[in-house]
Amino acid sequence: MTDATPGTPLPAAALPDDAPTGTVVVPDKVGVEGLEDRWAAAWEADQLHAFDRTATREQVFSIDTPPPTASGSLHIGHVFSYTHTDVVARFQRMRGAKVFYPMGWDDNGLPTERRVQNYFGVRCDPSLPFEGEDFVPPHAGGAASVKAADQVPVSRRTFVRLCEQLTAEDEKQFEALWRHLGLSVDWNHQYQTIGETARRTAQTAFLRNLARGEAYQAQAPGLWDVTFQTAVAQAELEARDYPGHYHSLAFHRSDADGAAGLPDGERDVVIETTRPELLAACVALVAHPDDERYQHLFGTTVTTPVFGVEVPVLPHEAAEADKGSGIAMCCTFGDLTDVQWWRELNLPTRSVVQRDGRLVREVPDWITTPAGIDAFAEIAGKTTFSARAAVVDRLRETGEMLGEPRATQRKANFFEKGDKPLEIVTSRQWYIRNGGREWQLPDGTIRDLRKELLARGDELDFHPDFMRVRYANWVGGLNGDWLISRQRFFGVPIPVWYPVDADGEPDYDHPLVPAESALPIDPSADVPEGYTADQRGVPGGFVGDPDIMDTWATSSLTPQIAGGWLSDPDLFERVFPMDVRPQGQDIIRTWLFSTVVRSHLEQGALPWRHAAISGWILDPDRKKMSKSKGNVVTPMDLLVEHGSDAVRYWAASARLGTDAAFEIGQMKIGRRLAIKVLNASKFALTAAPDAEVVLDPSAVTEPIDRALLADLADVVDAATAAFVDFDHARALELTESFFWTFCDDYLELVKDRAYGRGATADDGSVDDLTPEAVASARATLWLALDVLLRLFAPFLPFATAEVWSWWRRGSVHAASWPTSEALRAASGSEGSADDGELALRGLVATAGAALSALRKVKSEAKASQRTPLLAVVLLATPEAADQVSLVEGDLRAAGKVTGALTIEVGAPQATDGEALSVVVTSAELGEAAPRG
Repeated sequence: MTDATPGTPLPAAALPDDAPTGTVVVPDKVGVEGLEDRWAAAWEADQLHAFDRTATREQVFSIDTPPPTASGSLHIGHVFSYTHTDVVARFQRMRGAKVFYPMGWDDNGLPTERRVQNYFGVRCDPSLPFEGEDFVPPHAGGAASVKAADQVPVSRRTFVRLCEQLTAEDEKQFEALWRHLGLSVDWNHQYQTIGETARRTAQTAFLRNLARGEAYQAQAPGLWDVTFQTAVAQAELEARDYPGHYHSLAFHRSDADGAAGLPDGERDVVIETTRPELLAACVALVAHPDDERYQHLFGTTVTTPVFGVEVPVLPHEAAEADKGSGIAMCCTFGDLTDVQWWRELNLPTRSVVQRDGRLVREVPDWITTPAGIDAFAEIAGKTTFSARAAVVDRLRETGEMLGEPRATQRKANFFEKGDKPLEIVTSRQWYIRNGGREWQLPDGTIRDLRKELLARGDELDFHPDFMRVRYANWVGGLNGDWLISRQRFFGVPIPVWYPVDADGEPDYDHPLVPAESALPIDPSADVPEGYTADQRGVPGGFVGDPDIMDTWATSSLTPQIAGGWLSDPDLFERVFPMDVRPQGQDIIRTWLFSTVVRSHLEQGALPWRHAAISGWILDPDRKKMSKSKGNVVTPMDLLVEHGSDAVRYWAASARLGTDAAFEIGQMKIGRRLAIKVLNASKFALTAAPDAEVVLDPSAVTEPIDRALLADLADVVDAATAAFVDFDHARALELTESFFWTFCDDYLELVKDRAYGRGATADDGSVDDLTPEAVASARATLWLALDVLLRLFAPFLPFATAEVWSWWRRGSVHAASWPTSEALRAASGSEGSADDGELALRGLVATAGAALSALRKVKSEAKASQRTPLLAVVLLATPEAADQVSLVEGDLRAAGKVTGALTIEVGAPQATDGEALSVVVTSAELGEAAPRG
């Protein structure tokens, strides 16, 4: 590719390649319509964004691209954050880096299952046999909504097949949108989190975690979503307001514990609870050890109302003396505090809530009184909601509820994708250590994994840096290890089986693991070594683990999956650790942290050097846009209506970590900018139709031309520094500001000189221009255009590609990023600051201010800008006066000054007293020349 760099007098050439050198081919009519389809196809045909497999790690800039969830449609938030990544990728590619920019699809997990259930009208029943390849689901997206009760049960194999079918269709639509947006992704490097490579990677990493003691299973209380019938990890919680009622309940002290002889009101211990249905699961009352109201009760017992179960009264620091009555019942389990008390106070387990959200159907053996047995029989098998109403009625009957329930708003934990508060259910689950719990090694020593992961956070460069504290706070506040097993169907299976003992019970303590060479496997279909298929589920045989991994357990390995950790070690050495992880702020606690955990445990290193954190998109009510809130906007319509460059401009105008409003107005500004790039470029390239376009810095001789290139050199340095610091918005701001000055001031000032026309005198004569002065204007236009197209290329890839094709071979996106040295050499401003350089500083701005002052005279007189000025007097500061004199010829031509132009030195001011650099103090207007 021919790549003309400022400082090299190399002729530019237009496409096609056999066109004469120096030829410029500009369409008669230019516009942004249709550029996306044209250039996306050209980039794909040329493999412009393909990764160079010969590059060494030092030459590579690798991106751990977020894999969007392939369940439905992309929304404007995706466009926002992925644009941030793409502008960095394009910048790095132009700087000479070999950019590894893959695309993944997060296509397994609960969101996909929910979409498949609604789309096809089915639900998975793993007990059913496979229906066969010819099975046709009852719906194919035509139904507005299919109620759960109307969904047809299908086998797990059929359900998974439907999941794979729908995600494949969604991914095609996603890719089409990404290409239309102009993402410079290498489409040769794609992966799916349910694909074979991802399954092999996730299962291998899990088995290695297991072998090193980093993965383990435990029967323990955990958060459970009764709707989706699955365990939920701490990172997936949302605290939401939930309506409830406080109930004041009386627990009874026994005579043996000092209640004998006390008045009836003092024999009771009153607690307040929003969950009276859990009375049957109560195992203790807990108060703060310093609370004088209850210190005399510590070590004694009380009897629960209704059920008559004796429970201890115990102290614990986590009890809140100022909440309610200051003493609380601990149930197994009402909330996470109950779990903490249960564990630290060594309390018994009395669970009554099952996985389906209903109470157990048999009376628990710890309830022994006839009244208690009768009361529980009434609520057995009911939902927690129905059981609550029944228990409250019973409390009214027994007189053990003091007063009536009082309405309140309580905070309840929800699964981020769920609609009902979570329960805490005891079940056997798989965990990966993440520093949330103490880790005792086989030799008895304690490994402080939390400290190690906090140190990894200190190593990582966060952009913006204030996002670092979110990572540290999350790691510091963990209270349990990472629960990775899910009771779902479409995901990466837990790759273990269990021996079945002679009584037909699985031996969970001795899992059977496959060889890594056999991965990926599905324990529900594959057979462990040494067994036969007919031994599945029988005494002496085996059973497969029925669970899948949490989607984060796979997504946390995206650097390893995309980089070919197991499938392509040569590639992995060239791209890992990756350079940057771009992502949203809301998944620092999930995706970012879990990826750090997996890389730290497996590779002993950070997975990337930088984390670029985008903000949120806010709707007009300043609320975060999200699918769950129903306030998202479909991006393809915006891309078609305003143009992809315009939407990219809106997205790139927001800094990392900063929330941005969804603004159509900002997109309109971006569209206007893209169109101006096309039109200004057309002028620059056609101002001298008889001249050969040559990038020749030595031709720049006039002060205003040198000043423009000096200013542009400053912009290049500042924009480059901003990009290096992941501040793309600053780079865009600097470039755009200069560009409008270039268009509004410089182009207007030098237009006539570029055309070869001098200023017109009052006698009608035209000033003579030297060939050098004309050549200086043209060379400056071409040099500035060359640099501006490169500066804009990451942001406006389609408009810049279009203009580049008018006069250059190859692609602007394969051109080198501009540097300031050649510009400074052309402007004569390199080296130490001498008087000549100082005179250039601010010259373009001063000249623009003088031209604006001349135009203002005509505007206020409601005269055409073509109206000649027969005489004009400018008042300027001493510095501005010197600068105006340097551009007098261009100023006279641009302002149509045909008579005397007098420059006086003074202290110019606006009418409101504001100090200015230059103003018009008097002017005489002539008659505007007729058009044509």
